[in-house]
Amino acid sequence: MPDHHDDVYESTEALHAALQDNGITLPSLGIDLPSLAGSYGIPLVALGNCNAATARKLAEALRKAAEKKAS
Repeated sequence: MPDHHDDVYESTEALHAALQDNGITLPSLGIDLPSLAGSYGIPLVALGNCNAATARKLAEALRKAAEKKAS
């Protein structure tokens, strides 16, 4: 069984790096501490809040990635 604690840290760092590569910063990106400490399941990545400009940049990056995947 995978170590979910290590995975949530690695996944969060990978997402942070990928967003940064696209010029996007989610200031609240991090690990949801209650889910990390809880015994009820897999720890969660907290995407947090962002302003409208960041949301547009994120949507644009995702659209471009989907277009590349489709072609």
